[in-house]
Formats: sequence, structure tokens, C-alpha cells
Amino acid sequence: MSGRSALGRLSLPRPLRRGIRAATTAARRPTASLRVLPTFLIIGAQRGGTTSLFYYLERHEHIYGPVRNKGVHYFDTDFGRSVSWYRSHFPTRRSLERRGGAYAVGEASPYYLFHPETPGRVAAVMPDVLAVAILRDPVERTISHHHHEVARGHEHLPLAKALAAEEQRLAGETDRLAAEPTYVSKAHMHHGYVARSQYAPQIERWLEHFPGEQLLLLRTEDLQREPEPTLGRVTDFLGVDRLPVADYPKYNERSYDEVDPGIVADLRERFAASEARVAELAAETHP
Repeated sequence: MSGRSALGRLSLPRPLRRGIRAATTAARRPTASLRVLPTFLIIGAQRGGTTSLFYYLERHEHIYGPVRNKGVHYFDTDFGRSVSWYRSHFPTRRSLERRGGAYAVGEASPYYLFHPETPGRVAAVMPDVLAVAILRDPVERTISHHHHEVARGHEHLPLAKALAAEEQRLAGETDRLAAEPTYVSKAHMHHGYVARSQYAPQIERWLEHFPGEQLLLLRTEDLQREPEPTLGRVTDFLGVDRLPVADYPKYNERSYDEVDPGIVADLRERFAASEARVAELAAETHP
């Protein structure tokens, strides 16, 4: 993948990056029919380490990603485009065959796990695709998500008020996403702090469309504590050789002040049932 996702990390003004990406995609459209669809997706969770996992995998000589960035977001926010547009982001079959050996092609779009329509959309286009979900401690993910949205300018409420406002903000959005395939809900994308940390219903949605052997569940904490064996699970799942990596930097890491213990305790209680169910669902997915 090296070079194919570097654009997103260049220190260029955002409008210029957008223009370069659009031009690059347009140039590849005429050859879209010669290009492959992904064999795997890193589907989330947001703030769970998807960027770190993707950039670790991109060091592998037989794992390939999109030309522009780590995620294409076709199956969530760009579903109004064509499959041909989606294909244009990936390598040609001929270029992969020239390299020889087993290969894997994928992208990392962390909204795929939470968007309610994504599993069905993916199944209709790529029924054999493999999906990797990396799940962070739900309390830590929720807090990190809030700080992330504040830093990006999508959130103006402090944590306690944002959590209190979440249900009202998200009311009706799931139904509208189902009714309007091209609808993009900014509230659903940016303000689902608790909902996005309730992993069980999200995993169950994917299992409604894919057999368990096509879904790999990882824990962020395992990737941080034992990166090499955890990454080995991923490459084994993808069907490529294991990748020895010398260092494992954390990408998109944020620091923040200590959170009110009362909020933490409340969140821990709210997530208890979902976490218990996730443990059960792990037995139904790829070992």
C-alpha cells in the first residue's frame, strides 16, 4: 500500500487534497472494469485503532489499499455513486497478478460498522468479502469520540450534555437512513457516542448478512499490548503471510483530561449488557 494512501497524510490544505483526490479518481475511472473489488474491509469501530491497523497492514508487500486514503466510504456516505466509481480506487487485476503470490485488497472506513444499511449494501456487491472489526473499551471509545468531535468542530457541548442530548439528536435518523439511500446524517455520524460503543447490535447486523467465518473481531487493547500476534491473526484471516513489524506507532492518538468518575461509572453500567453479548458473539465469528 505504500504510496497509495500517503495523500491523506501530506501536510496540504484540505481543498487542495480534495482536488488531487478527485482528479486521481477521475483518471482511474476509464480502467475501472479492469480493477478488483476489495477482499477485505476494516469496518470500525471509530476511535478504536482502525487507522493504526490499516497502516500496519500497508507495510505488507501483498496487501493493497485505495489510491487516495485508507477509507473510501462508498457503502455509507457515498452510496449515491456507482460500483464503477468504487472499483476505480483499487489496483488492476493485472498489476496484482504480476506481483505473484496471494494478495489482499482492502480499505478502512470505520463508519461501516455503525451505519445500519452498510452490511446489506456490502453483501449485495461483495458477498465473499472479509470484515475486520476492532473494538476499543466502550467507555474509553465514547470519551475519545467526544473529544475527537470537539477537536474537529462537530461538537460544542461538554461531554455530560452531549451524552444527555444523544438520544434526541439521533431520533428518527436510523429510519431515514433506511428510507433514503443517499441520505447522510451528520448527527448519526458525529453524535452517536454511546450508540457507537454498543457493539453487540452492530455486530449482529453484520452477522445477519455474513457468516461468522467472514468476520474477525479484535480488541484495541490486544493490538496495543501484543501487536505482533494480533496482527498475525489479521494476516492469517486475510490469507497472506505474516508480517514482521519492527515498531507499532499509534496513529490519531489524542490526550484529554480525566473524566468525572460518575460519568465513567454510568457509562460502564450502560455498556455491561452489550459487552456480555459481544463475548457471546465472538464465539460465532472467526476464531
